[in-house]
Amino acid sequence: MTHILAIDQGTTSSRAILFDASLRVVSVAQEEFPQHYPAPGWVEHDPSDLWSTVASTARAAIEKAGGDATAIAAIGITNQRETTLVWDRATGLPIYNAIVWQDRRTADTCDALKQAGHEAMITARTGLLLDPYFSATKVKWLLDHVPGARGRAERGELAFGTVDSFLIWKLTGGRVHATDATNAARTMLYNIAIGAWDAEICGLLGIPMSLLPEVKDCAADFGVTRADLFGREIPILGVAGDQQAATVGQACFAPGMMKSTYGTGCFALLNTGADMVPSTNRLLTTIAYRLNGQTTYALEGSIFIAGAVVQWLRDGLKIIRDAKETQPLAEAADAAQGVILVPAFTGLGAPYWRPECRGAVYGLTRNSGPAELARAALESVGYQTRDLLEAMRADWGAAADGVLRVDGGMTASDWAMQFLSDILGAPVDRPVVTETTALGAAYLAGLQAGLCPPPEEFAKGWSLERRFEPGMSDADRHAKYTRWQRAVQATMLV
Repeated sequence: MTHILAIDQGTTSSRAILFDASLRVVSVAQEEFPQHYPAPGWVEHDPSDLWSTVASTARAAIEKAGGDATAIAAIGITNQRETTLVWDRATGLPIYNAIVWQDRRTADTCDALKQAGHEAMITARTGLLLDPYFSATKVKWLLDHVPGARGRAERGELAFGTVDSFLIWKLTGGRVHATDATNAARTMLYNIAIGAWDAEICGLLGIPMSLLPEVKDCAADFGVTRADLFGREIPILGVAGDQQAATVGQACFAPGMMKSTYGTGCFALLNTGADMVPSTNRLLTTIAYRLNGQTTYALEGSIFIAGAVVQWLRDGLKIIRDAKETQPLAEAADAAQGVILVPAFTGLGAPYWRPECRGAVYGLTRNSGPAELARAALESVGYQTRDLLEAMRADWGAAADGVLRVDGGMTASDWAMQFLSDILGAPVDRPVVTETTALGAAYLAGLQAGLCPPPEEFAKGWSLERRFEPGMSDADRHAKYTRWQRAVQATMLV
């Protein structure tokens, strides 16, 4: 058994990637699934879509590699974080759709908790801000709004989980209700200082602790799959939230190392080692990974809309048919127009945390067209990343002056990565393997299975595909970023 199957369950698609023992990609399968928007600011997934696409892509990846599941030593899971499900322990059926991390329906609940003075306590224990982004108020909403849910929860009949927990439950046939420390840390119910669910926060939100899964290390025994799924039982040995898995895949094991992942959203993590660094600039203090019972912490900045802004160009405005078309459009745009897009479609994330904000475009002229909007869309990702790194610099010294390792779908655009380097005034490193999220999940499972080396040896195998160096003048960089900051301030006033 020399192969590892990585399940990468994302916000818009599920993927399965089969790796060999050297962590080289053997086969890949991917399926998109629909998003549901039942009300303004609400975002949901049908749980059956999450499960069916995971099962089918896993089978497809195995088939593409010859159909022999006996070669698979372990499964690693990585997942969209904070997305919340509650299901019946007896039947395994969810009581409602999955409420997605982007969903803002609990903004009023969060505001009420802030007004009551609870945010400082919650932040001190969880490292998180009181925001609808996290799972806790989503769970409360489900218990309050699904008929009979609270009574069933209090009787121990229901289970809560982020997507990883739901998949583990389905894969193991309901035998295991577990999560890992990185996903637990995103629920706003987990005390990351002591490594335990927080009874006081659960009580404050009216969430019975019987709902909660067991929390394990990122490399641990999460049970075995049902034999009928893949022809044999396969152990699940690695789990991490997508951004933490990418941090592992990027080999950011030393304090001070940074990575930024560009998927539906953008997430920058700075490894702070054994130090749980509190943020004074509205970043999140979170768990980077936990191995052998030892927790490594990180500062994180979360941008809600990154790759999703390109999807908006494609599906909303219909000015492109494929994401690849944005680069030639951006190159052809009239840069002198200086169009700025603030993509606050589901609110502003770090460091602003304004869930009520909505998107805005500034600087339009009569000559503005698809090319200028495409350029503004790509630039918005660079500007938002600088917002995060400026906050990291303020929280942790000169961290943001270092090299930024990048991964995710948007990094395929040389234009976007060059602008990112220009606006940051720092080198941007794109690795040979850009599927670092799945790679991190595979590594964690391989580490537990004894197929992969310890972190310091794994880090030696990280290889650079291209470094982007800043070429923009300091004056231009300052002028552009100042215009972005004014646009954000104007958006928050609307």
